[in-house]
Amino acid sequence: MLNCLDQHVEKSPNRVALIWERDEPGTAVHVTYRELLDLTCRLANTLKKYGIQKGDRVAIYMSVSPLSVAAMLACARIGAVHTVVFAGFSAESLAGRIMDSGCKAVITYNQGVRGGRTIELKATVDEAVKNCPSIRHVFVAQRTDNKVQMGDRDIPLEEEMTKADSICAPESMDSEDVLFMLYTSGSTGKPKGIVHTQAGYLLYAALTHKYVFDYQQGDVFGCVADIGWITGHSYVVYGPLCNGATSVLFESTPVYPDPGRYWEVVQRLKINQFYGAPTAIRLLLNYGEEWVKKYDRSSLKVLGSVGEPINKEAWQWFYQVVGEGRCALVDTWWQTETGGICIAPRPSEEKAEIIPAMAMRPFFGIVPVLMDENGEVIEGNDVSGALCIAQPWPGMARTIHGDHQRFIDAYFKAYPGYYFTGDGAYRSQKGYYQITGRMDDIINISGHRLGTAEIEDAMADHPEVPETAVVGYPHKIKGEGAFAFIVLKEQTPRVDHIKEELKTIVASKIAKYAVPDHILVVKRLPKTRSGKIVRRLLRKVVTEQSSNMGDVTTLDDPSVVKEILDAYQKYKEKSSS
Repeated sequence: MLNCLDQHVEKSPNRVALIWERDEPGTAVHVTYRELLDLTCRLANTLKKYGIQKGDRVAIYMSVSPLSVAAMLACARIGAVHTVVFAGFSAESLAGRIMDSGCKAVITYNQGVRGGRTIELKATVDEAVKNCPSIRHVFVAQRTDNKVQMGDRDIPLEEEMTKADSICAPESMDSEDVLFMLYTSGSTGKPKGIVHTQAGYLLYAALTHKYVFDYQQGDVFGCVADIGWITGHSYVVYGPLCNGATSVLFESTPVYPDPGRYWEVVQRLKINQFYGAPTAIRLLLNYGEEWVKKYDRSSLKVLGSVGEPINKEAWQWFYQVVGEGRCALVDTWWQTETGGICIAPRPSEEKAEIIPAMAMRPFFGIVPVLMDENGEVIEGNDVSGALCIAQPWPGMARTIHGDHQRFIDAYFKAYPGYYFTGDGAYRSQKGYYQITGRMDDIINISGHRLGTAEIEDAMADHPEVPETAVVGYPHKIKGEGAFAFIVLKEQTPRVDHIKEELKTIVASKIAKYAVPDHILVVKRLPKTRSGKIVRRLLRKVVTEQSSNMGDVTTLDDPSVVKEILDAYQKYKEKSSS
């Protein structure tokens, strides 16, 4: 905490810490380190006044802003544990996270603003906390001038902060005390609360920020991620602030008010490092180069990609068109669980080669290994296997909140003595690493990690749908999309209606981005004799590799494969007509 604010306020209080690029185009707000410390201390004292103590959990359900950053830092300052929930999640998702972590309070806005639209944040919180007995207070800040319903436990945040003292001595913390929790999808339906601790996490976030992006004092660092994801924690907030950087907070979308938004911001704020997601690059690529070339991008030195493997076409466009072929492009591989970047092309020797769409080089202290099916380490180059890490590193997660056994089972059981990432990887002839994708039932939609079981669990709530199976398939913009196979109780003319209901259920139980792009009704699902759904066959159907179905003799009834293929063909013909 002291590392992110106090040390910089002593040396250079008027250095800009945050540039808030608000949703409204061209209305950036600059916040100095001194102002951010003041904001943080007032917020911290307000939390203390209402009984929040060291070790208490606090949920933050806010859009990206200086106040949401101050909320994170205020929790850290008093030793409370923040759990930021992405402000696009539904009330049910928010409630699940509050209940699992036992939060005492929520900090939110009256409303959020994104892409010119207003988002009802306080109303969603109200809906969520109905079922959360642990919540004592809801702190409500104002992002718009609209009035919202205020109840007994609701506290107007800015009003309280003006009354609060602007000095708050930081709580003394042990290096292994919890700093924050962040929920992420697992291969079973229930999201898991990943726990990061004080010293190791901050050290790792700061070092990777400095060396992967070659951050120099005075640079303007532009990571356009939301604080609801680990990228926002490590490379919008903790890493840059620990390094005394100027960090951009991007509240809008890449296409508001037009597809030139990112590059207009780069020009106006003179951004030096730009870190974003492949899904946004793929989206912008479709709008053509003129939206990029309209703006001056000469301030850019390094480009970064995060959240999912970047495809070659998007890499080339990002490198040649956006970066004019003169910026290093770092394709960074890491996870919520790793705390910071683990494999990336930089740091490296000066001018060392960067191969398109490859993460390439492990960061200091990261020892990647590839494992075969028998749990043996694969030696040599030009090989593929399960990506594991052989030694601990400072930024690694310490546990899953309330379920240490699940932590061990998920990451350390498959390959004893190693951390299993869940990803497959290829090691090239030169010894560089390329991530090939998940090895389990997890898909990556627009950079958002989502277990297919979570979507299935949501759809299972529909009374007329006894069985569902969801698989990922390649999607031009989103990287992956969700494709759902469903079995209906009986023949019904209401098929289209049921599909719409299922989409609504998924949006309200998880979030809009989780809604399947395709829902196909089948008579039955492919199962083993013991009743396990064989999703790999469904994946082959939707990726149209039906000529290579592999061994189907383990199926309870192999004729189901042809049945599903026929249904898929019909569905495709109907869709294209």
